[in-house]
Order: sequence, then C-alpha cells, then structure tokens
Amino acid sequence: MTRQTCSRQTCSRPRLQFALLPLALLLAACQPEATTQRPEPVAMTAASLGHYCQMNLLEHPGPKAQVHLAGMDGKPLFFSQVRDAIAYQRMPEQSGIITAIYVSDMGKAESWDEPGADNWIAADAAIYVAGATVQGGMGAPELVPFASREKAQAFAAGHGGQLVTLKDIPDEEILAPVEFATDADGNFQPPENATLN
Repeated sequence: MTRQTCSRQTCSRPRLQFALLPLALLLAACQPEATTQRPEPVAMTAASLGHYCQMNLLEHPGPKAQVHLAGMDGKPLFFSQVRDAIAYQRMPEQSGIITAIYVSDMGKAESWDEPGADNWIAADAAIYVAGATVQGGMGAPELVPFASREKAQAFAAGHGGQLVTLKDIPDEEILAPVEFATDADGNFQPPENATLN
C-alpha cells in the first residue's frame, strides 16, 4: 500500500477551489438579467377581440391598444380603449410579465371611426392627449396617442386636454369611475364620435 503525501501547497488547492465555488455562484447571480426583445405589434383583424369586453375591436371607434405578455408570443391582449390597457398595466392584481404595450397612432388614422389596423407605436414612446372631450370605443373618456407631438397639439387644440407621456398619466385619468350617458329611460347612449381635425 502506497501512502500519498502532499505538501501544504497541493493539499490546500482543493479546499481553495471548494471555498471559491459559493463565491462564483454568488457573482453569477449578480449578473444583469438578459434583456428580452420587444415583440412586434400584431395587426388588428376581424378576429381581434377586446380583452375585457370580448367584442370585435373593428366595430368600435377610437384608438386601441395591445399588451404582450411573456409566454404568449404573437397573441397579445387587445383592448377596445387605450385607457383600459393602461389600467390593466397599473392594476395591482396584474401578475403577467408585460413585454410590450402598443397603442394606435391616431396621427396616422384615417378617422376616429377607423383608427387603423397596423399603425401601432410603443406606448412608452407615444404622446397622449389626456382630458380631451372625446370618448373611446366603450364610451369612456379616452387617452388619445400620437407619435407626433405636433399632431397631438393640433388634436388638443380642437378637443381640449393636455399632452402627457405614459409615465405622467395620472391614475385618476384611467381608474376613475365613468358615468355613461343615458336616455330618459336609462338606456345607454353611444358616444358621439370625434373627428381628428
């Protein structure tokens, strides 16, 4: 039987490697998270339904929104109003990982009734007209998104409101209760459609 001998230098090497393992794991955990690519917007079609109302989006006037969640590649949640998508984003019970939000660029829309099927812009890049005298597709006050500050200013000049960015939209603008117009019998009255002049 041969007895293995080691010097102080060769016997401490495995101990040193064992001691460095937790440090290496700790450093690996501190690396910045890999950034995920923002998914592309999806064109609105006759099959696009509003997340909350489950109604066909093409049947409603005004700007729309789509929210992309991790794990739902190419299948965004569509919203009949921009206001609803931002409310969804800010709700505390919203637990999905949002990878992108897109809104209709109303500067490229044909009209209020036809906001466009594929003129999407990233929600965080849009300029919004908040507090305008317009109602969205579901009859609630609407945040009107534009890629162009000049077009947003022109819209605000005709419909009131102020220009804000996504992060500056007050919660009251999207989470406040809405009173809908009714006739003498209490029946819902659809909103009058806005123009983009």
